Amino acid sequence: MEADGVNNHVDGKVLQTFQKSFVHVQNILDQNRLIINEINQNHESNIPDNITRNVSLIRELNNNIRKVVHLYSDLSSNFSNSMDVANNSCEGDSRLDAKPFLKRTRPTA
Repeated sequence: MEADGVNNHVDGKVLQTFQKSFVHVQNILDQNRLIINEINQNHESNIPDNITRNVSLIRELNNNIRKVVHLYSDLSSNFSNSMDVANNSCEGDSRLDAKPFLKRTRPTA
């Protein structure tokens, strides 16, 4: 496979992974919205059993938030890794030939 074919394959896999992760995150967030609505309804009802059920609902909500944080962390790592791969494969890129930033020094009085 030529370099362009490899890059396209990698790009396709990266995009597929991002899309899958974002769909998973969106599903969890949709579930959280339903849980929050139920928690609010239970709270407003002032029925002891409903309020007691909120404890387990809040635990479920917290676990879902942890999952979302983990998914976003994985997405960030995957994105960074894909950018490293892309930068390393662009050896002829003019941005790589740019001069490094030079720090300006102040004249002494």
